[in-house]
Amino acid sequence: MRRLRLLLGREEIARRVEELARQIEADYRGRRPLFLGVLKGAFIFLADLCRLVDLPKEIDFVQLGRYGAGGTVGGQVRMIVRPRAEVRGRDILIVEDIVDQGVSLQYLWRYLERQRPASLRICALLVRSRPDQEMLPVEYQGFTLGEGWLVGYGLDLNEEYRTLPGIYMLEEEP
Repeated sequence: MRRLRLLLGREEIARRVEELARQIEADYRGRRPLFLGVLKGAFIFLADLCRLVDLPKEIDFVQLGRYGAGGTVGGQVRMIVRPRAEVRGRDILIVEDIVDQGVSLQYLWRYLERQRPASLRICALLVRSRPDQEMLPVEYQGFTLGEGWLVGYGLDLNEEYRTLPGIYMLEEEP
């Protein structure tokens, strides 16, 4: 049996998303960025963020998977859904739910760089603090968190818990 411990409530998340939106507006004023949401986890964050950013913008999605031998998670990264929008010469803002080890994000970054965007930045609701790892720069960070399995606000465990309004830590019951 699993127990959920609330880490970030709906109001706290909403305040931080609003702050990120204002920062993005200031940085992209006069431009029309392409918000590139990473499915499935980022869809709620992306929707809330885009509603608050008062700029002309386009929204598109990518989906990545990491699968090893026998269908195990954690192997080679592959792109399941590619962006449909034109990337070349565009200001691209990758919108992620969580940046953990950064393996999938680095794969996506390299893919997008080859398309020659005008600019490429990352916005992540959650970033794991990993001082031992070199990560891509996340210009727009919602919250920095430590270890543990997180669910809610788009994050899931086997497709469950995604629609919870807050972010919770999964804990094992004794």
